[in-house]
This record gives sequence, structure tokens and C-alpha cells, in this order.
Amino acid sequence: MALARRSSVVAALGTAQTLSWASSYYLVAILAAPIAADLGLATPTVFAAFSGALVASALVGPWAGRLIDRHGGRPVLLGTNLLFATGLAVLGLARDLPTLVVAWLLLGVAMGSGLYEAAFATLVRLYGQESRNAITGITLIAGFASTVGWPLTAWMEVRFGWRGACFGWVVLHLAVGLPLNAWLPRAHRPSGALPKDGDGRDAPTAAAATARTAGMPRNPLLTGALLATVFAAGWFTSTAMAAHFPRVVQATGASLAVAVAVGAMIGPAQVAGRLLEFGLLRRLHPLLSARLATLAHPLGVAALLLGGPALAPAFGILHGAGNGILTIAMATLPLALFGSQGYGARQGWLMLPARILQSLAPFLFGLALDRWAAHALLLSAAVSLVAFGALALLRAPRAVD
Repeated sequence: MALARRSSVVAALGTAQTLSWASSYYLVAILAAPIAADLGLATPTVFAAFSGALVASALVGPWAGRLIDRHGGRPVLLGTNLLFATGLAVLGLARDLPTLVVAWLLLGVAMGSGLYEAAFATLVRLYGQESRNAITGITLIAGFASTVGWPLTAWMEVRFGWRGACFGWVVLHLAVGLPLNAWLPRAHRPSGALPKDGDGRDAPTAAAATARTAGMPRNPLLTGALLATVFAAGWFTSTAMAAHFPRVVQATGASLAVAVAVGAMIGPAQVAGRLLEFGLLRRLHPLLSARLATLAHPLGVAALLLGGPALAPAFGILHGAGNGILTIAMATLPLALFGSQGYGARQGWLMLPARILQSLAPFLFGLALDRWAAHALLLSAAVSLVAFGALALLRAPRAVD
């Protein structure tokens, strides 16, 4: 019964996450051009507003994580559904640049408190050290956010216009996302707290044994800095590829059709990587699976640069699989190295540099692509190898007697 209940929580939270990702992070790719044309702006201006939203999400992350540590994820995620709906409504009503910026800032606050980090913190708040499989389940479902979001947004834009598409997502947040998050169980104890016996001492439970076994890193500041480096590198590479993947493949001599076909492999490869994490790799420490994941992109880059368009599918599959596994590792590594206490706030701080670098990634990698063509991939490969180096310096904490 408990397993069935947990599976239901994962299904509900994963579906709500799919909605949140599709209506925010993946929205701009479809609506940027029609918004710019209607408001008389340059399309890069709309993307600049979106970058501002990513910075806002970074700044909000630690605060949202702290709220989840104290009160659980249910009230925070309910609030983000309302915030997403408000931001999308303001976007749909925008008539000028200032209103557009306000709308994206509202959506940025919602993203910082309502996307993966908040969902992972919610699961850790509910299930503690046993959250790894649940986290993988969330990413398996929400991994289809672009697959669902892009066609649905495009359909609504064609049928109702870009403003109608925004209001369509408002309705979905209120009619679907809000009930799903309202159904989540309440968290009853503070994060990391253990039940007490009659004398007010920690009761000898399995949770207590887990907390003792998990230990803490010998140098928490260094461990945190290395993790933040890994996360920043991972988000830089992921976002740079999301923004420029077809152009990168074309730079090696491939046609647009081939570049689009290879790009379509990334989503299934991400899901396959997450299934691998759920099956074989869950027997390994998250450090080992993360190290494998950070090597996948450089291997794909080597295949593409040495083999040209013929090996472009290998590049797409390796990049997608590595990115899929690394998304899970970003959630499970802090849990494995620091334990569940204070997970939400810690995750917010660890992800802050990553979110800021993510907002700059399309611009910075675009400059590299303009100057170096396909060899710009050496930059993303080098960034991934920096992440591997940081992971190589990390060690699993020893069990504590």
C-alpha cells in the first residue's frame, strides 16, 4: 500500500512538473517570435526577458527551498501554480516591453520555486534518504515536457494566437496543476527531524540509523563548492545545446533535416538514460553515475568532430543520455553527501550559480559558435570535463558509528 501511495505521488508530481516546465521553460521557443512581432520588438529582446526570468529563478531558489524544509512542498507548489497562472496572464495581456519584463520576472519566481529543485526537495521532505527512485520517476515523466509542451503551445498559438496560448496555460495550471499539487501529502515533521521517545530523545528508528550512516563530508564548504561547479557545468552544457543543437550539427556539414532528426533523438535518449539510472545504475553510488554522465557529452563531441555527420546520431544519443542521468544526479548527490536535513535550502544555494550561468549559456555559446563553428563544441566538452574533474575530487562520506 505504501509503495502504491508513493507511486501515485510520483505520478501526480511528475504530471504537475510536466505542466510547469511546458508552460515556462519551453514556452519561449514557440512564442518568442509572435510576441516580438506583435509588440514591435526584436526577438532577442524577448529572449533577454526570459534570461532575466532565469536569473530571478536562481535568486528565489534558496528561499523556496527553505520554505519546503520548514513546511513541506505542498503549500509551496500550490502557490507556484497560482504564480505561474498570474505570470502567464500578465504575459497574455502585455502591450509593451515593461509589462513583458514584469510577466517574465513573475514566471521566473514561479520557476525558481516550482520546477525540479522544488519537486526534489518535496520528495526528500516526504521520504528522506529513500527518495532516489522517486526522484528518477519524476524526471522520467517530466522528461516529456518539451514533447508535450512545444506541440501544444504551437497548436494553441495557431488556433487562438499567442495571447490565447498564454491563457490556455493559465487554465491548465488552475484546472490541472493546482488539484494535482493539492493532492500531495502533507509533511508532518521538520526536514531531517526524528521522532522522539517519552523522554524527548531521538527514538531508535530506521531513519535515525540512516542519518548516522549517511555521515557528513569532512569539508562541507569544499564539497558544496565542487557540487556547485558540477551543477553549473551541467546546466551550461544542457542549455547551450538546447538553444543551438541543430546549428551545431549543421556546422559539421549535415543538412537541416539531419540536424533536426538527430535533435529528435535527444528526448528519447534522456529517458533511456533515466531508465538506466532507475535500473542498473541505482545500485551504484550517485557519484559513480554522475561521473559516467559527465563523460557522455565529451565522447559525443569527439565522435561528431572526428566522424562528421555520419556520427551525428551518436552525438545526440550520448549527449541526451548523459544529460538525463546528470539531471537525477543533481538531485541525489546532495542527498547522498549531506543527508536530508536542510536539503531544500542547500539545493537552492548549490543551484544558484548554475541558474545564473544557464541564463548566459545561449549567448556565450552562440558567440563561440559564430567564431569557431563546429569547434565551439570543444568549449562545451571542456566544461563537461571540468565537471568530471570536480566529481573526481569528491568522496562518499564514511559511515559513522
